[in-house]
Amino acid sequence: MRILWAVIAAVLVVLVADSSYIVRENQLALQFQFGRIVRTDITPGLHFKIPLVQSVILFDRRILTLDAPPARYLTQEKKSISIDYFATWRIADVRRYYTATLGIEDSAEQRLTPIVGEALKNTINQRLLQDIVVLDRNKLGGAMLSEVNNVTKSSLGIEVVDIRIKRIDLPEDSNVLNSVYERMRAERSRAALQKRAEGEEESSKIRAGADLQQQVIKAEAERDAQQLRGEGDAQAAAIAAQAYSQDPEFYAFYRSMQAYRTAFGGKDVLVLDPDSELMRYFANPGRAAAPAK
Repeated sequence: MRILWAVIAAVLVVLVADSSYIVRENQLALQFQFGRIVRTDITPGLHFKIPLVQSVILFDRRILTLDAPPARYLTQEKKSISIDYFATWRIADVRRYYTATLGIEDSAEQRLTPIVGEALKNTINQRLLQDIVVLDRNKLGGAMLSEVNNVTKSSLGIEVVDIRIKRIDLPEDSNVLNSVYERMRAERSRAALQKRAEGEEESSKIRAGADLQQQVIKAEAERDAQQLRGEGDAQAAAIAAQAYSQDPEFYAFYRSMQAYRTAFGGKDVLVLDPDSELMRYFANPGRAAAPAK
């Protein structure tokens, strides 16, 4: 009897454990009933199902990577090149994804690889070799995404997020390589010349601004200096006038001495009238010593 109850208890535990399941944030889930899909809109969290009747399959909803082997393609001028690329993808429609691949990731990648390869082939066929080499590889996949997703979303339930080229191997044709390298050098030279021109333009603007600022500073400094000189000259004249007004006769004598120095300096012969006002201190020296009244 105890064995029977133990078996019943074990069965009940299994049934209770089988009646619940957890869906994580990075997962998608499909719920089946007798092998038929009955629910696809299962949100993350704890859910319940009927034991032995319903089952659940979980899928990875994160972005996955398809790393395809290198393949050879023909350019517009029929030049053969080898391209190594990878694509990132995720499940967009979990019901369609399971129907097409039975939820097997390897099967999904096997069906996805030729679709991406065909889109890449069409893109390469429409471009010249030189254009492919100098093309921004990070942006090359953007033009192919809509073409690829139109096929993968409807047939596989997969959304291709991005397609990136890792490596391009050029053919061993020296003429082609030389032309490609010349094109690359020309592109880089043009970019360098543009940068230099922009630098020269910016340098000219900075120099012009500095020259203008220099002229403004000099003009303002000269204006302030002239103002200070004028104020100084006025103050000096006022002080001299105040000093000379205390003894006008001495001032006249001092001015006459300055005139003598200027007139007689460096002159060998000078003809003057002894009665002139300039010679008054020579004719009457004691006049200069007379005290001021």
